[in-house]
Amino acid sequence: MEQQMISAKHLVKTFNTGNEALTILKSVSVGIPVGQFVGIMGPSGSGKSTLLYLLGGLDRPTSGSITVANNAVSNLSSDALAAFRSKTVGFVFQAFHLIPTLTAMENVGLPGIFRGVPRHQRDQRAMQLLAALGLANRADHRPSQLSGGQQQRVAIARALFNEPPILMCDEPTGALDSKTGQSVLRLLRTLCDSQNKTVVVVTHDPGIANYAHRMVHFKDGNIADDYMTYERKEPQSHVA
Repeated sequence: MEQQMISAKHLVKTFNTGNEALTILKSVSVGIPVGQFVGIMGPSGSGKSTLLYLLGGLDRPTSGSITVANNAVSNLSSDALAAFRSKTVGFVFQAFHLIPTLTAMENVGLPGIFRGVPRHQRDQRAMQLLAALGLANRADHRPSQLSGGQQQRVAIARALFNEPPILMCDEPTGALDSKTGQSVLRLLRTLCDSQNKTVVVVTHDPGIANYAHRMVHFKDGNIADDYMTYERKEPQSHVA
């Protein structure tokens, strides 16, 4: 049996909107093994981003249980939850969320400030990550001097700073052109294969199926389909 990095059981998430309750997730259960790249798709409002935020400890379920890297996330205090996120999950968002006044190296090193890492160690770690992602020559550039794809790679480097076993990405290619988006997905798959990262990506981009091990499709707060991508690959035709 594969070791589970993430296990969620019977998740329900309800939001109160005025005088009525809106249920976004309806008893969703999902398990994600160590080192798997999972793509989550579905129409807007289907619950896919809500699930990501719950699994990453950015929000709490109305009911149900979540265990991530042996942490019972749904039972953690606010302080323990913050410590869990810092050590266990790297987040990547569509909007990059880079600090415009900081260089690429300084943006990547930000998580180290909150963990009390000395400046020279932060800079060294940040440079290693930027070099690994092909951005060593952009270390002193600010976000406005970088392309969208470069900014997203800086954001991914920042997410990797604390060496988390999990990367959670919400629409990481949404602000990118298709070619650049493919390069970002390729990078995420490489991190999965070379470093055994568990990668969870919420996206509207159907091209993710070319890079993910597994696809989960949401509809109306439920999982409508869940399959390994190799099971749905189109057979190659050969012309004599």
